[in-house]
Amino acid sequence: MAKKGSRIQVIMECTEHKTSGMPGTSRYITTKNKKNTPDRLELKKYNPILKKKTVHKEIK
Repeated sequence: MAKKGSRIQVIMECTEHKTSGMPGTSRYITTKNKKNTPDRLELKKYNPILKKKTVHKEIK
C-alpha cells in the first residue's frame, strides 16, 4: 500500500551563489510536510563552492 501523508520532496537552491555570477550551482534535496509548512522553505546550508553557510530557498 502507498504511504498516507503529505510529505513532499523539495529542491533547495543557494541564493547568494545565484547573484554572485560564479559558474555552477549549490542544490540540496530535502522533504517537508506540506500541511505544516505551506509556504516556501528557507534554510541555511553549506555551499561547497563559496565555502561557507548560505541561505538556500525552495525552488518550484
